[in-house]
Amino acid sequence: MTELNQPITQADIKEMKNALEKRSDQEIVTNAVLSNGINKTATNAKVFSKLNHTFSNEIDTGKVSNQKHSGRCWLFSILNTLRHRFAVKYDKKDFELSQSCLFFWDKIERANMFYDRMIALAGRPTSDRDVAFYLSRPGEDGGQWAMAAALVQKYGVVPRETFPETAVTENTSDFDMFLNRKMRHDGMKLRDLVNDNASDAKIMETKAAMMQEIYRITAESVGVPPEKFDLEYRDDKHQYHLDQGLTPKEFYNKYIGVDLNDFVVLTNAPDKKMDEMYSLPSQNNVVGGMQIEFLNAPMKELKEAAIKQIKDGDTVWFGNDVLQQMDRQKGYLDSELYLQDKLFGVDTQMTKTERLEYHEAEVTHAMTLTGVDLIDNQPIKWKVENSWGEKIGDKGYFVMSDSWMDDFTYEVVVKKNYLKEKQLEVLKQAPIVLEPWDSLQ
Repeated sequence: MTELNQPITQADIKEMKNALEKRSDQEIVTNAVLSNGINKTATNAKVFSKLNHTFSNEIDTGKVSNQKHSGRCWLFSILNTLRHRFAVKYDKKDFELSQSCLFFWDKIERANMFYDRMIALAGRPTSDRDVAFYLSRPGEDGGQWAMAAALVQKYGVVPRETFPETAVTENTSDFDMFLNRKMRHDGMKLRDLVNDNASDAKIMETKAAMMQEIYRITAESVGVPPEKFDLEYRDDKHQYHLDQGLTPKEFYNKYIGVDLNDFVVLTNAPDKKMDEMYSLPSQNNVVGGMQIEFLNAPMKELKEAAIKQIKDGDTVWFGNDVLQQMDRQKGYLDSELYLQDKLFGVDTQMTKTERLEYHEAEVTHAMTLTGVDLIDNQPIKWKVENSWGEKIGDKGYFVMSDSWMDDFTYEVVVKKNYLKEKQLEVLKQAPIVLEPWDSLQ
């Protein structure tokens, strides 16, 4: 076996430099990258012509929302799918639901879950992988579809103008840093109480006091969601509407009316066995709420279900790795957008399975599918509603090639009636529990 821990010698450095200087394109590549950066130099202009904004099947969804400097894409995406229902049914195209409202309740629910986990795992050292995982992200912004659904089911929703954005929700960095520090400090205190054999009553009393502080901090930063409100608006035909004294759940049931239990998360994780159910309890945010579960399926089946839902007029929440092969300003997503390997003369290609296994793949973002371009019944490209505002892409909408969909999309949320018979049978299986640090987290 080759001896490890060999130092880099001057001879090694000379050999590497000589190899560099022998490359005929070295000077051109260096000048181009130094002047323009890697992606701009490696841009494949050929993809632009195929990423036009014409789609054979398209849902008219109006203005995009803007999550600004926050990690709330998962909340924006589920609310986008729900607000589209209201827009069509009540002729109010640019109607928007309050992201701040769900953000508020998520912070409260996550703190409750985190404190319970700290108590339950108090007997393990902080170096334990589970404990370390929870301590690494006690109050983060990111989340899964089922987490958002659990919040909607428990608390309902309100119009955005009823509970608008604040300086904190539009830029969550300071709030998240402080809340994380507060929760880690509280976790330490709860662990100490358990390990010092404090009574259950004392531990629960301490936790309750901590929860009051979390509520106060969040309320003073975001506001308190209304218990009741008046729905007042003019529709696109300028007709006036008023419905008074609604609770958030009454508003949801009356005006949105979507049973979130009718949906399933189809995932494409080829590092795992297909046609199996998987769960991620470590990410659940609401005690007794909807559980995070995935039905693992081939990418073809994810796309087939998504196309059926779009054709029936419903948009599709989808989880993806948006940071890969993206032109943010133009709103392009294509697997061959940046030819970095060709630029540097190397090979970094990996299969989707390999990217998941070697931590190159990650579900970093959630967006909404609002259209698809079909030629001979095969998808060529997709229309994507993002939540980064109107100043990027085509007024906030992205174009995604079907190859990018294959490579960097991992989840779509569709109604169960779009599943195949075999998938409906898989839904009945007890899910395989994934580790907290799994690639789907």
